[in-house]
Amino acid sequence: MRILALLLLMVLIGGCIDKEEHLDSTQIKGTFHHIESFKSEHVEDRPVDIWLPDGYEKNADQQYSVMYLHDGQMMFDQPTSPLNKGVLMQIWGFYAKLRYGTGFFWDVDKTVARLIEEGSIDPIILVSVYNLPKVKRRTEYMPQKMITEQIATEFLHKESDIRKEDITSDKYLRFLVDELKPYVDQNYRTKSDQSNTFIMGSSMGGMISAYAISEYPEVFGGAACLSTHWPLGGNSVTSWYENHWPQAGNHRIYFDRGTESYDSTYGPGQAHMDSIMEKNGFIRDKDWRSLVFEGESHTPSSWRKRLHIPLEFLLSSNSQK
Repeated sequence: MRILALLLLMVLIGGCIDKEEHLDSTQIKGTFHHIESFKSEHVEDRPVDIWLPDGYEKNADQQYSVMYLHDGQMMFDQPTSPLNKGVLMQIWGFYAKLRYGTGFFWDVDKTVARLIEEGSIDPIILVSVYNLPKVKRRTEYMPQKMITEQIATEFLHKESDIRKEDITSDKYLRFLVDELKPYVDQNYRTKSDQSNTFIMGSSMGGMISAYAISEYPEVFGGAACLSTHWPLGGNSVTSWYENHWPQAGNHRIYFDRGTESYDSTYGPGQAHMDSIMEKNGFIRDKDWRSLVFEGESHTPSSWRKRLHIPLEFLLSSNSQK
């Protein structure tokens, strides 16, 4: 009880500090629109956050590229995130900050705002899609079309609680493409074409991002896949992409991995995927990049630290086709 009380006191003190930092005008950039329950006919309703860059309201004639983000409650350190609600989450969040440096959040808005101010990228709209409880996240993010009953038995059943009949990633992508994207394009000033539409995620969020650009190459012009969880499904998953990959020269793909924790097991899968990129005519560092970050692990802190790299690769003005 004493330890719990001490942790709670530390969280409350830390919360006061965080509040002051959050209110610092130098750190508040852009505008957030929160949709508590976005309705869908394909998947379960869920929250969605939409971030608009500084100047969106004033520059009424300007249109913006859009990037769609998975694991939405981890993208922005906002009061609407469930990771900021409840005493236990505050305690766990404080511990995560002590251990990992940035707690649960990627703070994508802060990195994007900084890159825009520096002129490294053009202003962009961010659309952050919340995941559902753990099992739902895995079944929505697990690529679907290549999963046979044999693959499910040999890989998925042993490494996770995913069952072939439970995988709903095709429906999740239909939700993004047929429901969420039209809503964003109709209600915000977007550049809705393929070359200005991007998608990004980490771990299984990296898996669904790669699957998204392979399934909808006419919709997504670029994908960032950080610490992609290739071991789940093994070569049976990556091999499928040999004949199901977008056209080289018309898409930009970013992969990376660390070398610690889960990421330490990602080398073989990423190497296989890199060979597939080469076979499909992608030119390294031109329209495809694959990086290794020594000593980095499978944490939001690691992804936040290197987030500027995929953003600049996909979004910088001189990278546009």
